[in-house]
Amino acid sequence: MNFNITSGPTATAQKVVLYGVEGIGKSTFASQLPNPVFIDTEGSTSNMNVQRMDKPNSWQMLLDEVNYIKQSRICSTLIIDTADWAETLANQFIISRNGITSIEDLGYGKGYTMVKEEFGKLLNLLSELTDSGINVVITAHADIKKFEKPDEMGAFDRYQLKLSKQCAPLLKEWADMVLFANYETTILTDDKTNSKKATGGKRVMHTTHHPAWDAKNRHGLADKLPFDYAAIAHIFKTDAPVTPQPETVVATQASVSPQPAAPVVDPEPGQTELLPINQANTAPQPDTQAPDFGRNPIELDPAINPQLAQLMIANSVTEEEVKAVVVEFGFMPAEVAVKDYPTDLVQGGLVAQWESIYSRIVAKRGF
Repeated sequence: MNFNITSGPTATAQKVVLYGVEGIGKSTFASQLPNPVFIDTEGSTSNMNVQRMDKPNSWQMLLDEVNYIKQSRICSTLIIDTADWAETLANQFIISRNGITSIEDLGYGKGYTMVKEEFGKLLNLLSELTDSGINVVITAHADIKKFEKPDEMGAFDRYQLKLSKQCAPLLKEWADMVLFANYETTILTDDKTNSKKATGGKRVMHTTHHPAWDAKNRHGLADKLPFDYAAIAHIFKTDAPVTPQPETVVATQASVSPQPAAPVVDPEPGQTELLPINQANTAPQPDTQAPDFGRNPIELDPAINPQLAQLMIANSVTEEEVKAVVVEFGFMPAEVAVKDYPTDLVQGGLVAQWESIYSRIVAKRGF
């Protein structure tokens, strides 16, 4: 039995988490990385001259956009701005899928565990991007919380990622670098009046752990650096922009023999149940085709739920195709327009289960 052993550092794309106080310029900093494309979940780049994808208004749309970057390879750096808004989309997804009104309705922390699992799926997908040579930057807001060590006297303020206690550790463990951006201030004391005054305001980034913040790096960076991309530019590869894959790749993948059918999983309580899909149909699954994301726009009724409409447009799905599947599953009669579908059907049965819906649409197309 032979195994290959290598030594020395290997050049790989980077996984970066950049968080900091509000308004310090996280998005502007990230935009300086090589050939970036933003997935702007909160609209923070609206006044910036950058390449961006449509703002995802559902968790499935966010995953679809990341998959599109993975398949098309149109950039050297993908920036998700921000992590806390992305987690909100995951929360909404779990709420819709289970037909509840709050993530706490599932009880005993089950809802938060489900969100953690979904967030982990996103990080795994982003790892596939870095494995293929695309840098990934995730920005996040900072949250200040009072922290007190049980074995010491006194408490102090601590900056941390503005994420749930379930998702924050996942993100920190996933990253190669966690950078904390803040303003550096100096407190001056007047000897006569003993009054204190804060001065300064220089922007800095911290690269190593401190009792007052989370940070790390694997590149031997100084503990504190100017908040300037030039300070870390040497870490990132500056190769030419990634060349998109030929269109024939999709056709090749579609011709692969179908895999055994996945076992049917019982729906969660309150979840809209989908009827079994004919497994004998060998049409390609949706992950074998990169979504169009507006390249072949279709006309939709503006009254259709915006989350559903965004998924339909991205995948060039017509109202008639959605209606055909809905009627086949027995959710609604054929005479009911998509815009008139009830909210629980749209959120729990279509948006939250879009992969299954789209798989059936592709199968019915027969091409």
